[in-house]
Amino acid sequence: MLIYNVTVNVDDSIHEEWLLWIKEHIPQVLATGKFEKATLTKVLVEEDMGGQTYSIQYRSYSREALEAYYKEDAETLRQDGVSRFGEQVLAFRTELQIIDEYSVKFT
Repeated sequence: MLIYNVTVNVDDSIHEEWLLWIKEHIPQVLATGKFEKATLTKVLVEEDMGGQTYSIQYRSYSREALEAYYKEDAETLRQDGVSRFGEQVLAFRTELQIIDEYSVKFT
């Protein structure tokens, strides 16, 4: 399984507006059918550049599903954020491969 991770630094001046928007945007990405779930997290380390930093982790069903997302959906969905917020939002994207997962089991 792969995680498509989008790390975003948001200027304080549009933070609240962006947070409302991203909570609408994530379901739109999931609606493409290429991901099984998404997690929105706030990065707690302060950045030198200021602003607020978030990570959105989308769990892809497969490499093929992620590639289909890039080919069929990514540009259109990204463009909405760019047209709304421009350079007040800086994003970079990475792919993470899940090697193993662990959890605590209570007995």
